[in-house]
Amino acid sequence: MRLLPEPSAQSLRLVFLLIFVMGVAPSPALTAGCSDRCVCDDQLVAQCAGQQLTQFPSDLPLATRQLIISNNEINDLPALDLNYLADLIYLDCSNNSLTQISRSTFGNLRKLAYLDLSFNTLTKIEERTFAPLISLFMLRMTDNPGLSNIHPLAFAGNAALQVLDMSRNNLTTLNVSSLVTLPALRSLGLSGNPLRCDCSSEDLCMWVQIQSFKFQDEGQTVCHSPEAMQGRRLAELGKQLRADCHRGLDYWDYLFFTVVGFIIFSAGTIAAWVMGVFMVLCEHYKKSNDEDN
Repeated sequence: MRLLPEPSAQSLRLVFLLIFVMGVAPSPALTAGCSDRCVCDDQLVAQCAGQQLTQFPSDLPLATRQLIISNNEINDLPALDLNYLADLIYLDCSNNSLTQISRSTFGNLRKLAYLDLSFNTLTKIEERTFAPLISLFMLRMTDNPGLSNIHPLAFAGNAALQVLDMSRNNLTTLNVSSLVTLPALRSLGLSGNPLRCDCSSEDLCMWVQIQSFKFQDEGQTVCHSPEAMQGRRLAELGKQLRADCHRGLDYWDYLFFTVVGFIIFSAGTIAAWVMGVFMVLCEHYKKSNDEDN
């Protein structure tokens, strides 16, 4: 799969059109001022990229629709500051030092359509992290070298999500439940991950094989382990893994069950015989005592 392209000029024009259509002109009070080392314009764009910021910019206009904080050293997205920007449609946090995000991070961003978390240091995505983002259309989450765990319900609630790129992370497996809950998904990026293709990945491989039309270049989505599967495409392994992981019984399986069954039957028979002999001896002993008395 090839890397999904950066937003084109046409895409940005569409974003600006959304900004114009989705809201009325804000009052001067909402657009007054701008954070230090950021540039805010009358198009409701706050440009803070490449300013060596170590913290999320404060004092941004509340009506901001597009916020770009890429290429800084920000390690946290404070929920309190971010959620004041309830009209955000476009948020670019790429190439920072973000280590974690949670559901509260985006708790009030119900209009957000584009989110870029690429080139950070995320390690896991927890349950319903993006659930508040009911308008999310595109999510880029590539090139987080420590990202190895995505909760099966990480994208629960994102029914509008159409483009999801998780290329070049450290995912060895991905629960298919996190994908089947996305009814609008039409483009998925998974290439460049050290994916493991065994019985634990059977459902994922089967889903990829059936939904391969959603991949920009499924030829680059390959297995890294086990050794027998290295370099194999996920899109061609679904049926093979299903057959290998759910084999029917062969000759040795039947022989094994026959031997085990015989042993259990014999043990039961011997136990019943011993119990019977024991009961007879006990009865004989009781009668002998009665006669003596």
